Amino acid sequence: MTTSTQTATPAEKTGARTTEAAELIGTARERIDVLDDRIIGLVQERMAVSAVIQEARIGSGGRRVNLSREMEVLSHYRDALGKPGTALAMTLLELCRGRV
Repeated sequence: MTTSTQTATPAEKTGARTTEAAELIGTARERIDVLDDRIIGLVQERMAVSAVIQEARIGSGGRRVNLSREMEVLSHYRDALGKPGTALAMTLLELCRGRV
């Protein structure tokens, strides 16, 4: 176990039992961090596009949310990712609602 004055070894940081596995995990985690940044950027872009759609819908006298469209999105994510995809889609829809 490391103390606050010691630096953790790559194996300690990753939970791996070999240096080779620790290096592989470290590299893979760096890639995941890059992917997470891209995903966050895409979610922010989706939120902006959704705001444009909501503004247009409300400006034309419609409702802020189109439930039939939301059901399509839920179905799309469920079909692509299984049951956890539905939860992911619900989170995205929640992030994208009411930003107008």
